[in-house]
Amino acid sequence: QMGGHYATRNLNPDGSWKNLTEQHNSSADISPTASQMPRLVGLAQASKIYRQHGGLDHMTKFSKSGNEVAFGTIGDASTSEGIFWESVNAASVLQVPMVLSVWDDGYGISVPKKYQTTKESISEALSGFDFQEGSNGVKIYKVKGWDYPQLIAVYEQAVSFSREHHIPTLIHVEEMTQPQGHSTSGSHERYKSKERLAWAEEFDCINQLAKFITMEGAATQEELDAIRKEVKKDVRNQQKAAWADFRGQLDTERDEVVGMIRALASSSENKPFIEKLAHDLAANADVIRKDILTAAKKAVRQARGEDSAEKTALVRWFKNSDELNHDRYSGWLYSQSEQRVGNIEPISPEYDDSSEEVDGRIIIRDNFDKLFEKHPEILTFGEDTGKIGGVNQAMEGMQEKYGELRVADTGIREATILGQGIGMAMRGLRPIAEIQYLDYLYYRLQLMRDD
Repeated sequence: QMGGHYATRNLNPDGSWKNLTEQHNSSADISPTASQMPRLVGLAQASKIYRQHGGLDHMTKFSKSGNEVAFGTIGDASTSEGIFWESVNAASVLQVPMVLSVWDDGYGISVPKKYQTTKESISEALSGFDFQEGSNGVKIYKVKGWDYPQLIAVYEQAVSFSREHHIPTLIHVEEMTQPQGHSTSGSHERYKSKERLAWAEEFDCINQLAKFITMEGAATQEELDAIRKEVKKDVRNQQKAAWADFRGQLDTERDEVVGMIRALASSSENKPFIEKLAHDLAANADVIRKDILTAAKKAVRQARGEDSAEKTALVRWFKNSDELNHDRYSGWLYSQSEQRVGNIEPISPEYDDSSEEVDGRIIIRDNFDKLFEKHPEILTFGEDTGKIGGVNQAMEGMQEKYGELRVADTGIREATILGQGIGMAMRGLRPIAEIQYLDYLYYRLQLMRDD
């Protein structure tokens, strides 16, 4: 996800944690719409754990007394997904410092919100969740997307409230504008009226911000125009530099292989076929590594049964490339740090004639007991996990011994159980997330697949 959805690097090159309190941390987006919501719940819940858990004062890389707020964003149309409602409900029950922004431009691609949302307003549809003193819930705010001063005021209020009280807030940002189509092949001119498009041009959020800046006397329109021009030029230059950097190694590899294929062609009985491979590869201006490997493999295949130094050289290149690509695309699938599983010395069980015979769940329970005792950052939560210790009693007595914060019951909401686990793990905790039955697993399929 990181390459396409932008995220902060939280680990050092050796696999150890960076100090997350010294940087702004961005968690990657996820492809299935709204599926980032459960992880947001977990990221926010970590702050609650760090504030209320008395045994984590040594974990200074991850929190400053639980004062961190988790910010999340979602488009208005995506709030129709069930996973959104599950996440809002979970955050409201857990009471965690989460600030959730809903960007509302009135459409989900071409579908207007009268087909998307009850009352055509997500804040009205969620009104039953609105926080009231003496109960739980989520504090709901509404603001216009083009009203910069009011946006500042609302966000300052919402963030301060959530940070101090550990109560989630939802900011419904209405009248957002869409600068272009949903995708490179989309065009909102196809489904929006001329009046709507004219309004959007006038109330474009960037244009309205520029108007505010000039009204405040912070800059002139000429200065803003110059900034826009300079920024556009800078971005273009960076785009070209990034593309050249990306292409450089690939073009070098392509040229090397083209030369080797041509050398092979000169000594092969299938010269015309091999020369065509070299010609097509050389002409490919946007070559990717797959194209290079495919051409090399086809060239070797065309020279099957032949024995030449040129063929040997190409086969050797292919094998070396295979090793490099394994590291490029399959390396670091699992941790390579000092804490990796392979570094843990296994301890085999020992038996003698005096060994007591007990149910297997007793062994599991006692193991959990030792883990909770030794590692204060370990916590568990799930369906019936807390008070009764799980339906199979593997956590029997653990909540009574270690408290509800570390051994907790949850509602029947599998996607957010996984989201809690992922989010808290990203902030240094060691959560054990439990769901009761295998067939409930599919409710969290999006997170399991993409996260």
